[in-house]
Amino acid sequence: MPSLEGRCAIVTGASSPGGIGRAIARRFAREGAAVLLVAEGTPEGLDEAKSLCLEERDGGRIETLQADLSVSEGPAAMVAAAERLFGRVDILVNNAAARASVPFGDYTRAQFDHVVAVNLAAPFFASQAVLPLMRRQGGGRIIHIASQLGHVTYPSRALYGLTKAAIIHLAKSMAFELGREGILVNAISPGPVSTPAVVGGRSEAEMAARFAPYLPAGRLGRPEEIAELALFLASSSPAFLQGQDIVIDGGYIIH
Repeated sequence: MPSLEGRCAIVTGASSPGGIGRAIARRFAREGAAVLLVAEGTPEGLDEAKSLCLEERDGGRIETLQADLSVSEGPAAMVAAAERLFGRVDILVNNAAARASVPFGDYTRAQFDHVVAVNLAAPFFASQAVLPLMRRQGGGRIIHIASQLGHVTYPSRALYGLTKAAIIHLAKSMAFELGREGILVNAISPGPVSTPAVVGGRSEAEMAARFAPYLPAGRLGRPEEIAELALFLASSSPAFLQGQDIVIDGGYIIH
């Protein structure tokens, strides 16, 4: 089984109840990683996420940081905080995301700038900020959480899909430049997953029925399934897997 004993990880977008980031943080904690939970959300949300991680691994080291990664100094400040707390960063999971459901033609410049800042600029500059640490350590793992909408279209998701397509390309470019240094970069593209961002105020059954014609799996995904894939990429086992975007979408994009 993969183990993250002795590893230190940053997971962004980690406070949302039922979200992918929180599921990844919990899975990493269960396997022994020290984890810095980062989110723009409330201190209460981060504290709840921390408690859940500690339930996975009693006595583990879990820290929290409330941060706005959309501002220019945010990503570097986050990495600096992790270095102060842990002395090292072995794993960076760029999961935080912003969404805007807007028909093309109606986007404002403010919406564009915010979504690009969170979905693209933040992971770009967080990855740059963590490089000196990973180079001194002799390697590390960077995982970008992209989306199946980086591959296919959906109404009113042009901007979100644009940023996710860009982050997939970023993963490939980073892997090509950094792989020989032992810094392995990959992306995960989840499809419809049962999270508050996808389900919203609707029932999971209603959303599953909506996507049913496009999902050979016949159901929505679970955040824990994405977390298992993130664990695989974060562990020491897939060292020959570099620069890939792994789509985990119940078959959404195959038809």
